[in-house]
Amino acid sequence: MSENALPVFTKEMKATHTILVPSMLPFHFRLLRSALVSCGYKAEILENTGRDVIETGLKYVNSDICYPALLVIGQIISALESGKYDINKTAVILSQTGGGCRASNYIFLLRKGMEKAGFGNVPIISLNVNGMNAQPGFELNLSMLKKFMAAVIYGDTLMYLANKTRPYETIKGAVDELAGKWLHRLETAFMEGKAQAFSTMKQLSKALAEDFAAIPQKAEEKIKVGIVGEIYIKYAGLGNNNLEQFLQKQNCEYMLPGLLNFIMYCADTYLTDYKLYGGKFFKYGISKMVMMYLKRLEKIMLHALESTPFKPPASYEETKALAKGVIGYGNNMGEGWLLTAEMLELAKNGYNNIICAQPFGCLPNHIAGRGMLNKIKEIAENANILPIDYDSSASKVNQENRIKLMLATAE
Repeated sequence: MSENALPVFTKEMKATHTILVPSMLPFHFRLLRSALVSCGYKAEILENTGRDVIETGLKYVNSDICYPALLVIGQIISALESGKYDINKTAVILSQTGGGCRASNYIFLLRKGMEKAGFGNVPIISLNVNGMNAQPGFELNLSMLKKFMAAVIYGDTLMYLANKTRPYETIKGAVDELAGKWLHRLETAFMEGKAQAFSTMKQLSKALAEDFAAIPQKAEEKIKVGIVGEIYIKYAGLGNNNLEQFLQKQNCEYMLPGLLNFIMYCADTYLTDYKLYGGKFFKYGISKMVMMYLKRLEKIMLHALESTPFKPPASYEETKALAKGVIGYGNNMGEGWLLTAEMLELAKNGYNNIICAQPFGCLPNHIAGRGMLNKIKEIAENANILPIDYDSSASKVNQENRIKLMLATAE
């Protein structure tokens, strides 16, 4: 099929087509969907999981490809095959970084798989800020970006507070119930077009933190576990065999770095590359302004958490400083130096038991994750780091047994 013959998401389709969004972060993506709907689009987060998704991915994607790509493509094609959607009124969306990682090729891998599965007429939307694979009916404008970033801030705050309080709740289910109420409240704010205003973000973030701080807590010590790794595998239950649910059953307190960290890292990457290798000054200036905006958003979240008994996480700049002299900032493929820095930050804040979740064969993660373990342990002597590879053929039982051994060592 020639490039000109590829299905186009037209402006008219905005009113008629439902956009399917692969899932990754439960809180964040529910809010991102609301942000998208508030811009006039129809959208649905895919929740289909299990072995069927993996088998579908293996059927339509080469088994040697990046495991997150296999899962995301498998989830999309499995949903299209389910009969739940009108194929003539359906589109799909995928994020695209434009970096050196294989994630930049997901769109083309998905297109090839969908054509093979008989869904070649379904339009694919690329969500990126680089103008790649543009579709006339999908406009990523400044208003939409502001809403998306507001969703990230609320999602990070909600995820942090839930992870800090759930292990110690005196009434089982109280945290998840409160999280559900807040998600509904935030979704309503997006639909009313108010959620992205700075004044509203300050007000809602502060109220959110205060509500979670009021949940009755048990005064007890639990084993603390940090989770880092490749962005999809560390966040998505489909990618890490429901790692968070497993850790909840092990009676742990676990913590994940926020999505904002990764977004700031991506924006900061061009600033680093410009200083090291040169480039276009105009793009450097734009990246500078983006970083200033992101830091302003970060301050809203951190300020809201400061007014509660919970110690707020380190800022992006504080996390970045931990990597200085440990790994070069030019190591910015995939999660790059940020992966090393997040492990140091977690260990510094008491999460000495760290699971580094990575796709099998992910080179950036093996270098900046597994490859940095000895160096990290020289700095954080109590760090107990467990790298785990996730793949379609990896044994879930083996993965969980290794985690249990790590926890036993910590105990």
